[in-house]
Amino acid sequence: MKSALVSWQVWAALSACFAALTAIFAKVGVENVNSDFATFIRTIVILFALGAILASTGQWQSLSTVSVRSYAFLVLSGLATGDSWVCYFRALKLGDAARVAPIDKMSVVLVAVFGVLFLGERLSAPNWLGVTLIAAGAVLVAYKS
Repeated sequence: MKSALVSWQVWAALSACFAALTAIFAKVGVENVNSDFATFIRTIVILFALGAILASTGQWQSLSTVSVRSYAFLVLSGLATGDSWVCYFRALKLGDAARVAPIDKMSVVLVAVFGVLFLGERLSAPNWLGVTLIAAGAVLVAYKS
């Protein structure tokens, strides 16, 4: 049996839990703070936390070991992450966490579509049904009656 620490499912579930906490903590934290400044503080915390993880686990690697292609896509990913965080914090500043988070999670639907279009991934009919249900669920949870 695989160790839980090498199971993508365990890490994905932990990611979902931390993402949920992120929404709750951020909603309270952004209450009396400019959303962009709040994102800046969050980014500094992440920078230091990851630095500590890399240092404590000995995972630092030489910058020369990273290919130009990897650098390019990591920079693009970083820019997309930053844009996502800025938009997310602005949305939390303006809306309810219980409505903002589900719309943010429409990224699951977009990842499925982009994975098929750009990465050549294949999804079965049940997978597409799940994607459709996620989209419908996000809209229903975000709906304000």
